[in-house]
Amino acid sequence: MQKIFKSLTINKQLYRQHHTKLKMKAAYLLVAFLALASFASAYDPSPLQDFCVALPDGSIKDAVFVNGKFCKDPKIVVAEDFFKHVDPGNVVNKLGSKVTPVTVNELAGLNTLGISLARIDFGSKGLNPPHTHPRGTEVLIVIEGTLLVGFVTSNQNNTNRLFTKVLNKGDVFVFPFGLIHFQFNIGYGNALAIAALSSQNPGVITIANAVFGSTPPISPEILAKAFQVDNKVINYLQKQFWYDNN
Repeated sequence: MQKIFKSLTINKQLYRQHHTKLKMKAAYLLVAFLALASFASAYDPSPLQDFCVALPDGSIKDAVFVNGKFCKDPKIVVAEDFFKHVDPGNVVNKLGSKVTPVTVNELAGLNTLGISLARIDFGSKGLNPPHTHPRGTEVLIVIEGTLLVGFVTSNQNNTNRLFTKVLNKGDVFVFPFGLIHFQFNIGYGNALAIAALSSQNPGVITIANAVFGSTPPISPEILAKAFQVDNKVINYLQKQFWYDNN
């Protein structure tokens, strides 16, 4: 009996030790989980403009921007703050297209909502030239006409892969965040598309305009070497008028 009692006592002690270790492990796991959760929820806000330079302490009087827009007092907000009428764009230009954006700059009620849109009108053979949105993904739906659309991936594995698709009325296509993309009217008449973007201020960089029409201009020597062409070609391109259809 004494041996049995002693064995039971030892087993009970071992059970308590094992149970204590399990509780400690559970506590460690809980602490680790909470730490990871806190880390996951601690993030920098996405930029809502090209840059926002920090001011030194005590220089608040020089502050002119926040990351986005200042909020209007809710007590004086009216229905018109959430309303915008968009007219058809004038497509009589070099590109044969017109983008009419509806961002927070045109519709104040979009502030902090993380969305915007654009109406894109195309004349015959009109082009919305290769461009990128540095702060947004774009989803496009064709309302009228036929468009050839496409985007180019980043240079992963030394390959810039091109994805293209012919879109007709009712078709939808997505252009991933920040990638260069375009839309070209290949139909017989005018075309119309609506683009939704995942930022209140997605921004736009038209590639040709940015490279050859920047202010001040990029050195022709740099561009000639980058594009592997003669300086005369670069000088010619920089002298052109680069139309902005936005």
